[in-house]
Amino acid sequence: MADGGKMVPIKVSPTADVYPKRIMEYIEGFLISKTLFTSCELGVFELLLGSERSLSAAEISQAVGASLDGTERLLAACTGMQLLNRHQDDGKVSYSNTEQARLFLTRSSPLSLYQSIHYHSKTIYLCWHYLTDAVREGRTQYEKAFGVSSGDLFEAIYRSDEEMVKFMQLMHSIWNICGKDVVTAFDLSPFKVICDLGGCSGALAKHCTSAYPECTVTIFDLPKVVHMSKEHFIKEDDQRISFHEGDFFKDSLPEAELYILARILHDWTDERCVELLQRIYKACKPGGAVLVVEALLSEDGSGPLTAQLYSLNMLVQTEGRERTDVQYAALLTAAGFTNIRHCLTGKIYDAVLGHKKA
Repeated sequence: MADGGKMVPIKVSPTADVYPKRIMEYIEGFLISKTLFTSCELGVFELLLGSERSLSAAEISQAVGASLDGTERLLAACTGMQLLNRHQDDGKVSYSNTEQARLFLTRSSPLSLYQSIHYHSKTIYLCWHYLTDAVREGRTQYEKAFGVSSGDLFEAIYRSDEEMVKFMQLMHSIWNICGKDVVTAFDLSPFKVICDLGGCSGALAKHCTSAYPECTVTIFDLPKVVHMSKEHFIKEDDQRISFHEGDFFKDSLPEAELYILARILHDWTDERCVELLQRIYKACKPGGAVLVVEALLSEDGSGPLTAQLYSLNMLVQTEGRERTDVQYAALLTAAGFTNIRHCLTGKIYDAVLGHKKA
Protein backbone atom coordinates (compact mmCIF):
# COMPACT_ATOMS: atom_id res chain seq x y z
CA MET A 1 0.00 0.00 0.00
CA ALA A 2 1.48 3.36 -1.06
CA ASP A 3 1.46 6.63 0.89
CA GLY A 4 -2.06 7.96 1.31
CA GLY A 5 -3.55 4.48 1.55
CA LYS A 6 -3.75 3.80 -2.17
CA MET A 7 -3.25 0.24 -3.39
CA VAL A 8 -0.23 -0.30 -5.63
CA PRO A 9 -0.75 -2.95 -8.31
CA ILE A 10 1.78 -5.80 -8.24
CA LYS A 11 3.10 -7.11 -11.52
CA VAL A 12 3.53 -10.88 -11.70
CA SER A 13 5.62 -12.52 -14.38
CA PRO A 14 3.55 -14.96 -16.47
CA THR A 15 6.36 -17.53 -16.05
CA ALA A 16 6.61 -17.18 -12.27
CA ASP A 17 5.61 -20.03 -9.98
CA VAL A 18 2.95 -18.21 -7.98
CA TYR A 19 1.74 -21.07 -5.79
CA PRO A 20 2.57 -19.97 -2.20
CA LYS A 21 3.29 -23.43 -0.78
CA ARG A 22 5.07 -22.30 2.37
CA ILE A 23 2.56 -19.57 3.15
CA MET A 24 -0.30 -22.04 2.70
CA GLU A 25 1.42 -24.39 5.15
CA TYR A 26 1.76 -21.55 7.66
CA ILE A 27 -1.87 -20.50 7.28
CA GLU A 28 -3.07 -24.03 7.96
CA GLY A 29 -0.43 -24.98 10.52
CA PHE A 30 -2.86 -24.76 13.44
CA LEU A 31 -5.01 -27.44 11.76
CA ILE A 32 -2.17 -29.92 12.25
CA SER A 33 -1.73 -28.96 15.90
CA LYS A 34 -5.45 -29.27 16.64
CA THR A 35 -5.65 -32.64 14.89
CA LEU A 36 -2.84 -33.90 17.13
CA PHE A 37 -4.40 -32.34 20.24
CA THR A 38 -7.80 -33.88 19.51
CA SER A 39 -6.41 -37.35 18.80
CA CYS A 40 -4.59 -37.32 22.13
CA GLU A 41 -7.58 -35.92 23.99
CA LEU A 42 -9.86 -38.64 22.62
CA GLY A 43 -7.31 -41.32 23.52
CA VAL A 44 -6.82 -42.70 20.00
CA PHE A 45 -3.13 -43.55 20.42
CA GLU A 46 -3.66 -45.01 23.88
CA LEU A 47 -6.47 -47.22 22.57
CA LEU A 48 -4.33 -48.56 19.74
CA LEU A 49 -1.41 -49.17 22.11
CA GLY A 50 -3.58 -51.41 24.27
CA SER A 51 -4.99 -53.36 21.34
CA GLU A 52 -3.40 -56.60 20.19
CA ARG A 53 -4.33 -55.81 16.59
CA SER A 54 -5.08 -52.89 14.33
CA LEU A 55 -8.58 -51.44 14.75
CA SER A 56 -11.20 -50.22 12.31
CA ALA A 57 -12.63 -46.71 12.37
CA ALA A 58 -15.91 -48.14 13.68
CA GLU A 59 -14.15 -49.87 16.58
CA ILE A 60 -12.16 -46.74 17.41
CA SER A 61 -15.17 -44.42 17.22
CA GLN A 62 -17.18 -46.65 19.53
CA ALA A 63 -14.34 -46.98 22.03
CA VAL A 64 -13.61 -43.24 22.25
CA GLY A 65 -17.25 -42.16 22.12
CA ALA A 66 -17.12 -40.24 18.86
CA SER A 67 -19.10 -40.19 15.63
CA LEU A 68 -18.03 -42.64 12.93
CA ASP A 69 -17.85 -39.94 10.27
CA GLY A 70 -15.74 -37.63 12.43
CA THR A 71 -13.47 -40.48 13.51
CA GLU A 72 -12.87 -41.60 9.92
CA ARG A 73 -11.78 -38.08 8.99
CA LEU A 74 -9.58 -37.75 12.05
CA LEU A 75 -7.87 -41.09 11.38
CA ALA A 76 -7.31 -40.15 7.75
CA ALA A 77 -5.62 -36.91 8.82
CA CYS A 78 -3.46 -38.74 11.37
CA THR A 79 -2.41 -41.15 8.62
CA GLY A 80 -1.46 -38.21 6.41
CA MET A 81 0.55 -36.78 9.32
CA GLN A 82 2.36 -40.16 9.61
CA LEU A 83 1.08 -40.71 13.15
CA LEU A 84 -0.97 -43.79 12.20
CA ASN A 85 -0.43 -46.74 9.89
CA ARG A 86 -3.32 -47.60 7.57
CA HIS A 87 -3.86 -51.30 6.79
CA GLN A 88 -6.16 -52.75 4.14
CA ASP A 89 -7.12 -56.42 4.08
CA ASP A 90 -9.96 -57.83 1.95
CA GLY A 91 -11.33 -54.34 1.51
CA LYS A 92 -11.40 -53.68 5.25
CA VAL A 93 -9.38 -50.72 6.56
CA SER A 94 -7.80 -50.64 10.00
CA TYR A 95 -5.28 -48.49 11.87
CA SER A 96 -2.30 -48.89 14.18
CA ASN A 97 0.23 -46.56 15.82
CA THR A 98 3.42 -45.61 14.03
CA GLU A 99 6.60 -45.98 16.08
CA GLN A 100 6.66 -42.20 16.67
CA ALA A 101 3.12 -42.28 18.03
CA ARG A 102 3.87 -45.27 20.24
CA LEU A 103 6.97 -43.63 21.72
CA PHE A 104 5.82 -40.05 22.14
CA LEU A 105 2.01 -39.89 22.09
CA THR A 106 1.01 -42.62 24.55
CA ARG A 107 0.82 -41.84 28.25
CA SER A 108 2.69 -44.90 29.46
CA SER A 109 5.81 -44.37 27.36
CA PRO A 110 8.84 -43.05 29.31
CA LEU A 111 9.33 -40.62 26.41
CA SER A 112 5.69 -39.53 26.34
CA LEU A 113 4.88 -35.98 25.24
CA TYR A 114 1.21 -36.45 26.06
CA GLN A 115 1.26 -34.02 28.98
CA SER A 116 3.14 -31.44 26.94
CA ILE A 117 0.50 -31.73 24.22
CA HIS A 118 -2.26 -31.38 26.80
CA TYR A 119 -0.70 -28.18 28.20
CA HIS A 120 -0.22 -26.73 24.73
CA SER A 121 -3.84 -27.50 23.87
CA LYS A 122 -5.50 -26.25 27.05
CA THR A 123 -3.21 -23.37 28.07
CA ILE A 124 -0.72 -22.13 25.47
CA TYR A 125 -3.15 -22.37 22.55
CA LEU A 126 -5.68 -20.25 24.44
CA CYS A 127 -3.06 -17.64 25.34
CA TRP A 128 -2.05 -17.38 21.69
CA HIS A 129 -5.53 -16.22 20.77
CA TYR A 130 -4.27 -12.92 22.22
CA LEU A 131 -0.90 -12.78 20.44
CA THR A 132 -1.89 -9.62 18.56
CA ASP A 133 -2.71 -7.94 21.88
CA ALA A 134 0.58 -9.17 23.36
CA VAL A 135 2.57 -7.68 20.49
CA ARG A 136 0.68 -4.38 20.71
CA GLU A 137 0.89 -4.11 24.49
CA GLY A 138 4.25 -5.81 25.06
CA ARG A 139 3.00 -7.89 27.96
CA THR A 140 1.56 -11.23 29.06
CA GLN A 141 -2.06 -12.08 28.22
CA TYR A 142 -3.04 -14.39 31.10
CA GLU A 143 -5.68 -12.00 32.34
CA LYS A 144 -7.52 -11.96 29.01
CA ALA A 145 -7.09 -15.68 28.41
CA PHE A 146 -8.05 -16.95 31.86
CA GLY A 147 -9.39 -14.01 33.85
CA VAL A 148 -6.53 -14.08 36.38
CA SER A 149 -4.21 -11.22 37.26
CA SER A 150 -0.75 -11.54 35.74
CA GLY A 151 0.81 -9.26 38.36
CA ASP A 152 2.56 -12.25 39.93
CA LEU A 153 3.78 -14.46 37.08
CA PHE A 154 3.67 -17.82 38.81
CA GLU A 155 0.50 -17.06 40.74
CA ALA A 156 -1.06 -16.84 37.28
CA ILE A 157 0.65 -19.96 35.94
CA TYR A 158 -0.11 -21.90 39.15
CA ARG A 159 -3.65 -20.50 39.44
CA SER A 160 -5.00 -23.85 40.65
CA ASP A 161 -3.61 -27.20 41.77
CA GLU A 162 -4.78 -28.68 38.48
CA GLU A 163 -2.93 -26.04 36.45
CA MET A 164 0.18 -26.47 38.58
CA VAL A 165 0.29 -30.21 37.98
CA LYS A 166 -0.30 -29.67 34.24
CA PHE A 167 2.65 -27.26 34.11
CA MET A 168 4.85 -29.64 36.08
CA GLN A 169 3.90 -32.50 33.77
CA LEU A 170 4.82 -30.30 30.80
CA MET A 171 8.28 -29.68 32.25
CA HIS A 172 8.65 -33.33 33.18
CA SER A 173 7.89 -34.56 29.66
CA ILE A 174 10.29 -32.06 28.08
CA TRP A 175 13.21 -33.17 30.25
CA ASN A 176 12.41 -36.80 29.52
CA ILE A 177 13.32 -35.94 25.92
CA CYS A 178 16.06 -33.32 26.33
CA GLY A 179 17.31 -33.67 29.91
CA LYS A 180 20.26 -35.97 29.34
CA ASP A 181 21.63 -33.78 26.55
CA VAL A 182 21.67 -30.58 28.59
CA VAL A 183 23.21 -32.05 31.76
CA THR A 184 25.97 -33.73 29.71
CA ALA A 185 26.62 -30.75 27.41
CA PHE A 186 29.54 -30.00 29.76
CA ASP A 187 31.39 -32.32 32.12
CA LEU A 188 29.73 -31.53 35.42
CA SER A 189 31.38 -34.37 37.35
CA PRO A 190 33.61 -32.00 39.40
CA PHE A 191 30.48 -30.56 41.03
CA LYS A 192 29.26 -32.88 43.77
CA VAL A 193 26.67 -30.62 45.38
CA ILE A 194 24.06 -29.35 42.91
CA CYS A 195 21.04 -27.10 43.43
CA ASP A 196 18.34 -27.09 40.75
CA LEU A 197 16.57 -23.74 41.16
CA GLY A 198 12.96 -23.95 40.06
CA GLY A 199 13.55 -27.69 39.71
CA CYS A 200 9.82 -28.38 39.47
CA SER A 201 9.07 -32.09 38.97
CA GLY A 202 12.66 -33.20 39.55
CA ALA A 203 13.08 -34.71 36.08
CA LEU A 204 16.32 -32.81 35.46
CA ALA A 205 17.59 -33.69 38.93
CA LYS A 206 17.10 -37.36 38.06
CA HIS A 207 19.14 -36.92 34.88
CA CYS A 208 21.91 -35.33 36.96
CA THR A 209 22.07 -38.17 39.47
CA SER A 210 22.01 -40.68 36.62
CA ALA A 211 24.80 -38.99 34.64
CA TYR A 212 26.93 -38.16 37.70
CA PRO A 213 26.74 -40.97 40.30
CA GLU A 214 28.70 -39.04 42.93
CA CYS A 215 26.49 -35.93 43.00
CA THR A 216 23.54 -34.97 45.16
CA VAL A 217 20.83 -32.58 43.97
CA THR A 218 18.64 -30.22 45.97
CA ILE A 219 15.46 -29.12 44.21
CA PHE A 220 14.65 -25.55 45.24
CA ASP A 221 11.11 -24.43 44.48
CA LEU A 222 8.00 -22.83 45.92
CA PRO A 223 6.44 -24.76 48.84
CA LYS A 224 3.34 -25.78 46.89
CA VAL A 225 5.49 -27.01 43.98
CA VAL A 226 7.67 -29.04 46.33
CA HIS A 227 4.53 -30.59 47.83
CA MET A 228 3.23 -31.57 44.38
CA SER A 229 6.62 -32.91 43.32
CA LYS A 230 6.81 -35.17 46.35
CA GLU A 231 3.23 -36.32 45.82
CA HIS A 232 3.39 -36.98 42.07
CA PHE A 233 6.98 -37.22 40.79
CA ILE A 234 9.81 -37.99 43.24
CA LYS A 235 9.97 -41.21 45.23
CA GLU A 236 10.96 -40.88 48.88
CA ASP A 237 13.59 -43.60 48.52
CA ASP A 238 15.69 -41.45 46.15
CA GLN A 239 18.36 -40.58 48.72
CA ARG A 240 20.42 -38.35 46.40
CA ILE A 241 17.59 -35.90 45.69
CA SER A 242 16.30 -33.57 48.39
CA PHE A 243 14.04 -30.50 48.53
CA HIS A 244 14.34 -26.96 49.78
CA GLU A 245 11.25 -24.75 49.89
CA GLY A 246 11.48 -21.07 49.05
CA ASP A 247 11.25 -18.19 46.58
CA PHE A 248 14.59 -17.73 44.84
CA PHE A 249 14.08 -13.97 44.63
CA LYS A 250 13.36 -13.59 48.36
CA ASP A 251 14.72 -16.48 50.42
CA SER A 252 18.26 -17.63 51.19
CA LEU A 253 19.63 -20.08 48.65
CA PRO A 254 21.29 -23.29 49.85
CA GLU A 255 25.05 -23.35 49.33
CA ALA A 256 26.09 -25.50 46.37
CA GLU A 257 28.93 -26.07 43.93
CA LEU A 258 26.67 -25.92 40.89
CA TYR A 259 23.34 -24.17 40.37
CA ILE A 260 21.04 -25.11 37.52
CA LEU A 261 18.64 -22.64 35.94
CA ALA A 262 16.68 -24.63 33.36
CA ARG A 263 14.02 -22.66 31.51
CA ILE A 264 14.08 -20.06 34.29
CA LEU A 265 15.85 -16.97 32.97
CA HIS A 266 13.67 -16.81 29.87
CA ASP A 267 10.72 -16.03 32.17
CA TRP A 268 12.21 -12.74 33.37
CA THR A 269 13.46 -9.31 32.30
CA ASP A 270 17.20 -8.66 32.09
CA GLU A 271 17.08 -6.77 35.38
CA ARG A 272 15.39 -9.64 37.21
CA CYS A 273 17.81 -12.14 35.65
CA VAL A 274 20.82 -10.21 36.94
CA GLU A 275 19.17 -9.92 40.35
CA LEU A 276 18.74 -13.70 40.53
CA LEU A 277 22.22 -14.44 39.17
CA GLN A 278 23.78 -12.11 41.76
CA ARG A 279 21.98 -14.01 44.51
CA ILE A 280 23.32 -17.26 43.07
CA TYR A 281 26.85 -15.86 42.82
CA LYS A 282 26.74 -14.85 46.48
CA ALA A 283 25.55 -18.32 47.60
CA CYS A 284 27.83 -20.28 45.25
CA LYS A 285 30.97 -21.88 46.64
CA PRO A 286 34.27 -20.51 45.26
CA GLY A 287 35.17 -22.49 42.15
CA GLY A 288 31.53 -23.31 41.60
CA ALA A 289 29.37 -22.59 38.58
CA VAL A 290 25.90 -21.96 37.20
CA LEU A 291 24.39 -23.93 34.31
CA VAL A 292 21.80 -22.04 32.27
CA VAL A 293 19.56 -24.18 30.05
CA GLU A 294 17.55 -22.36 27.39
CA ALA A 295 16.63 -22.38 23.69
CA LEU A 296 19.43 -20.19 22.30
CA LEU A 297 18.87 -17.75 19.47
CA SER A 298 21.64 -17.37 16.90
CA GLU A 299 23.95 -14.41 17.45
CA ASP A 300 22.07 -12.16 15.01
CA GLY A 301 18.66 -13.42 16.14
CA SER A 302 17.87 -14.83 12.69
CA GLY A 303 17.01 -18.28 14.00
CA PRO A 304 16.34 -21.00 14.81
CA LEU A 305 12.62 -20.62 14.18
CA THR A 306 11.70 -22.68 17.25
CA ALA A 307 13.56 -20.27 19.55
CA GLN A 308 12.00 -17.28 17.77
CA LEU A 309 8.52 -18.72 18.32
CA TYR A 310 9.37 -19.54 21.94
CA SER A 311 10.35 -15.91 22.42
CA LEU A 312 6.90 -14.87 21.20
CA ASN A 313 5.44 -17.37 23.65
CA MET A 314 7.43 -15.77 26.45
CA LEU A 315 5.80 -12.47 25.50
CA VAL A 316 2.34 -14.02 25.66
CA GLN A 317 2.91 -15.95 28.90
CA THR A 318 5.71 -14.32 30.91
CA GLU A 319 7.84 -11.22 31.48
CA GLY A 320 10.81 -12.63 29.61
CA ARG A 321 12.24 -13.62 26.25
CA GLU A 322 14.62 -16.06 24.56
CA ARG A 323 18.19 -14.78 24.15
CA THR A 324 21.47 -15.39 22.35
CA ASP A 325 24.47 -16.95 24.08
CA VAL A 326 26.12 -13.50 24.02
CA GLN A 327 23.14 -11.98 25.82
CA TYR A 328 23.19 -14.69 28.48
CA ALA A 329 26.95 -14.22 28.85
CA ALA A 330 26.37 -10.51 29.46
CA LEU A 331 23.85 -11.30 32.21
CA LEU A 332 26.23 -13.78 33.82
CA THR A 333 29.14 -11.33 33.59
CA ALA A 334 27.06 -8.59 35.20
CA ALA A 335 26.49 -10.93 38.15
CA GLY A 336 30.22 -11.71 38.51
CA PHE A 337 30.59 -15.02 36.67
CA THR A 338 33.58 -15.61 34.38
CA ASN A 339 34.90 -18.20 31.90
CA ILE A 340 31.49 -18.40 30.24
CA ARG A 341 30.94 -21.03 27.55
CA HIS A 342 27.95 -22.29 25.62
CA CYS A 343 27.13 -25.61 23.97
CA LEU A 344 24.53 -26.26 21.28
CA THR A 345 23.02 -29.70 21.84
CA GLY A 346 21.38 -30.04 18.43
CA LYS A 347 17.97 -30.28 20.09
CA ILE A 348 15.59 -27.61 21.37
CA TYR A 349 17.52 -26.67 24.51
CA ASP A 350 21.14 -25.62 24.80
CA ALA A 351 23.49 -24.95 27.71
CA VAL A 352 25.53 -22.01 29.00
CA LEU A 353 28.06 -22.49 31.82
CA GLY A 354 29.53 -19.67 33.92
CA HIS A 355 32.08 -20.02 36.73
CA LYS A 356 32.81 -18.32 40.03
CA LYS A 357 36.51 -17.82 40.67
CA ALA A 358 38.04 -20.14 43.25
